[in-house]
Amino acid sequence: MSVVLKNKLFKIVSAACVLSFCGSAVAETTLRFHSGLAQSRPEAAHIDEFARLVAEKSNGELKVEVFHGGGLGLREADILRTLQRGMVDMALMYGEYYTRDAPALSTVYAQGAITESEQHLEILPVITELYNEGYKKWGITTIGGVVAPVFDVGLHCKEPINSLDGLKGKKVRVWSRHLVDTFEELGIAAQVIPQNDMYMALQTGVVDCAYYLSTVAKTVSLQEVTRYEAYLHPWAASPWQFGISDRSLARLNDTQRAALESAAQEVWEITRDLAVDPEREQAARAERETLGITVLEPFSDEDVQTFVAAAWKVWQGMAESAGEDGVHYYQTVTSHLQN
Repeated sequence: MSVVLKNKLFKIVSAACVLSFCGSAVAETTLRFHSGLAQSRPEAAHIDEFARLVAEKSNGELKVEVFHGGGLGLREADILRTLQRGMVDMALMYGEYYTRDAPALSTVYAQGAITESEQHLEILPVITELYNEGYKKWGITTIGGVVAPVFDVGLHCKEPINSLDGLKGKKVRVWSRHLVDTFEELGIAAQVIPQNDMYMALQTGVVDCAYYLSTVAKTVSLQEVTRYEAYLHPWAASPWQFGISDRSLARLNDTQRAALESAAQEVWEITRDLAVDPEREQAARAERETLGITVLEPFSDEDVQTFVAAAWKVWQGMAESAGEDGVHYYQTVTSHLQN
């Protein structure tokens, strides 16, 4: 082949390389991200910001495509298996969802764990590391995420009730088996009722009170079916973590991986700083009063300690039933809370 012909071929190949951005060297990589939360949820905005930051930090080399509201048709109970097999790249992780495959993860944190909101920020690194350990066993790496706000939890009732004795003989709506057992330990009837069914259950008398996040009670119109509220304790809010399949992580180059991890950590730090906000809680309480709710005196310190003791007893039983990992998680978290 002549030198002239070789030069022509080189120019043609070079031009083709430019037009195609030289193959995979600068080709965009897309990660599909599953979120079971509705796009109207505040957390969704933080997930979208994460995706934006990834694109920005990678100079467009890496893209995260978020599917809100379970848009990929995945079930939360299956997410550990789904990520392990690489059927989706990323997901919003919440340990309490995986009781079938990893029951110990639901024992990392429990209601009644904290009595002051600031305790949540102190224990957050501990519970995060425990979740990381658990997910790693499934071939999932966690990289930052969304720290859920620590909202007030109260009893929302049709009658003025602000004591454990006052709840006896009443039926209380709760959101987990742990809470059912905790209230039963106190001689109070409770049952799990999904959030979407809570309004009707209160309206029709299936329950008399709802144990619920007071700060966001307005969003589910509790003021229309209850008239009184009393604060009990702060919400022990498990964090929403960004999990990526190790199979997907292995496909990323150093630049893409650094962008992903940096964006996730930035969102984590922003939401952590927003998590505890006394002014937000006070403003929400004042707003509920304008809606016609009578905000009673909080449950007494004695009642709070009684509730916490019952919650920890049930929590320990759950942990022991979950096996060695459950016991490890329970002992690790409670030992830090007691220090």
